[in-house]
Amino acid sequence: MKVVSVVGARPQFVKAAAVSRELRARHDEFLVHTGQHYDYEMSDVFFEGLEIPPPDVNLGVGSGPHGSQTGVMLKGIEEVLMLRRPDWLIIYGDTNSTLAGALAASKLSLPVAHIEAGLRSFNRRMPEEINRVVTDHLSNLLLCPSDTAVSNLAAEGISQNVHVVGDVMLDVLNWARRRVDTRPAEVMNRLGLREKSYVLATVHRSENTDDWTRLSHILCAFNSLDEPVVFPVHPRARRVITAAQWQPKPHVKLVDPVGYLEMVALVRSARLILTDSGGLQKEAYWLRVPCLTLREETEWVETVQVGWNTLVGSDSERIIQAARSFVPANSCPVLYGDGYAAGKCVDLLE
Repeated sequence: MKVVSVVGARPQFVKAAAVSRELRARHDEFLVHTGQHYDYEMSDVFFEGLEIPPPDVNLGVGSGPHGSQTGVMLKGIEEVLMLRRPDWLIIYGDTNSTLAGALAASKLSLPVAHIEAGLRSFNRRMPEEINRVVTDHLSNLLLCPSDTAVSNLAAEGISQNVHVVGDVMLDVLNWARRRVDTRPAEVMNRLGLREKSYVLATVHRSENTDDWTRLSHILCAFNSLDEPVVFPVHPRARRVITAAQWQPKPHVKLVDPVGYLEMVALVRSARLILTDSGGLQKEAYWLRVPCLTLREETEWVETVQVGWNTLVGSDSERIIQAARSFVPANSCPVLYGDGYAAGKCVDLLE
């Protein structure tokens, strides 16, 4: 079986790490990197840390407005698909790379498999929500992380070739946890951190980074906390923070993005996570670290329902109050599968 997989952003590199290992043991995979995340900290370091083979082609698209970025990706992916004529195109998640892959394959009548199908925030102002909805309606095989995702698809009239496989990010996290266990916590020592004595924060979604009012309120909350805040800064947020000349207080440590294994080490040793990242909400849960989500809604509603995640938006006082008072639930039910989702995905492709 010949497969073309499309990735373009850090969360997709994580997901592809699990699926590519299974695929390449049985089949022929051609990996396309759109270049949506393109610098070393956002791309190369993840391929190295996750032990993913280098992409077979990098389209080098880079950043830009949604329309022009998606258009360039569409052209590049289409050319690869016309040359390779795969049995399946695999796409992940909800980025512009995901949408471009779905459009290119569907227009060439090639089957599309969407890993992480069925997620919904029900907020159409989010570019990611538009990408998810369109991609799911173009896909031939919908591989879902949860029963909630299946219900979301059913509500939109999609019920054929829909399967719950769990979340491939758990496969990778379990793999990474074993590697982190066998090495000293270098990143902790480098940043001068002690176990469970700091907050780990990330902000990358356009709804927060492109709105200075929202971002400034979030940053104000970081400055107002009375414990170390480790803040790996996404390039999009870095540009805005630099332009605004925002000054962090000494306890707020702005650092460059870190590799996946280092991020796992930082997450599991943190007292609390503050994030607008979907992947980090799940990883916090799996690693038993309470999470505050810097949004008004989440696709990963189960983490909120079981009491380990709470939505605080961008309001400074809500963030500060929750950071000081939020206590997670006592129980941790199994969420998003058993850590063997990648194999199930490949079985269903076959």
